[in-house]
Amino acid sequence: MTKYRAGVIGLGWMGMMYDLAHRPGPAVGQPRYDLESVDRPTPELDVHRTFHIHDHPGQESLVTSYAEAMADRPDVELVAAAERDEKRLAVFAERYGASGLYTDAAEMLRESNLDLVAIATNIAGRADLTALAVEHGVKGIVTEKPMANSLEETDLMVSSCAAGGVPLVCGAISTSHPSFAAAKKLVRDGAIGDLLSIEATSGSQHQNWTYFMESSPAWVVGTGDTPRRSTGSDEFSGQGFAVGSDGFVVHFRKGAPMVRLTGTTGEMAHTQLQPWRLWQDVDANGVSGRVPMPWPGPQIVSAMGAVYGLNDVIDCMEGRLDEPKNSGRRVATALEVEIALKQSSARGGSRVDLPLADRSLRLDYDWFR
Repeated sequence: MTKYRAGVIGLGWMGMMYDLAHRPGPAVGQPRYDLESVDRPTPELDVHRTFHIHDHPGQESLVTSYAEAMADRPDVELVAAAERDEKRLAVFAERYGASGLYTDAAEMLRESNLDLVAIATNIAGRADLTALAVEHGVKGIVTEKPMANSLEETDLMVSSCAAGGVPLVCGAISTSHPSFAAAKKLVRDGAIGDLLSIEATSGSQHQNWTYFMESSPAWVVGTGDTPRRSTGSDEFSGQGFAVGSDGFVVHFRKGAPMVRLTGTTGEMAHTQLQPWRLWQDVDANGVSGRVPMPWPGPQIVSAMGAVYGLNDVIDCMEGRLDEPKNSGRRVATALEVEIALKQSSARGGSRVDLPLADRSLRLDYDWFR
């Protein structure tokens, strides 16, 4: 069995703490564990916590953090971490028995001879760290979401990984779940006839429509965006559509499921953390109608995207998969569409062509990124 040397950059919630601590809600007076300062507080961490592993397709009820997802695999040896907070580094060493402890990520990448890296830092610098990991010979990368702030940052991440032949997953979201591959196979096998349209929510952080879109978006129209919120977020908050180079249309609608695929003889839909549903046209006793049908599986039970994204990266490294389902290329496409939707809305709903010429365009987010 191939044994991959792995490391984690950033021991925050997705890096490590989700599996070792309870994350409190945003109530007034709660400590902020996600501050930029190296002196930020750290919650009480249970270094001896265990998980019940279910051995079945989809691997539900597994772990949440990148550290635990890597440590749980027999083909991965978790050997290093980079984190400015030495208290968290000490916990990492105790739980995983790793001796490669660094307060500087570049030093870790330079010295640790890693095959796999999880980049779970705050968003600033994530693009540069991705490119640096490729430069130092890393063969597979997963990052936290959102992928990046600007188009030039996503360009750097996608191009550097493509040049190095490095599979890149950007965000632990449901798109990496095996049920999405099952859904795509159903579409290609004609289970809902010819695909007519895709309906989805607009946010690029939790996008999954790009996995099903066969052509590149060529232009968009958006409306109803709102100004930057007091939290700092200027993510697109309106509605609209994107048109592919082949004329295929993706609709972005408030209240839509995460993704709905509508065909000539049926449709299927996924709502966040809910089971996939399938409808097909049936003729019975001379009466035709679109009726619910059993989902052939595997079925979503919970997200656990770190596990599934890591699966995809290793499947690519070993030649079983051409591209991760939630690849950096697809997430970068979704970010560009979201920025273009904002531009269209600001211009009164006028058409905006893609690709966007100004690669400095960016989004900001209202949570700890």
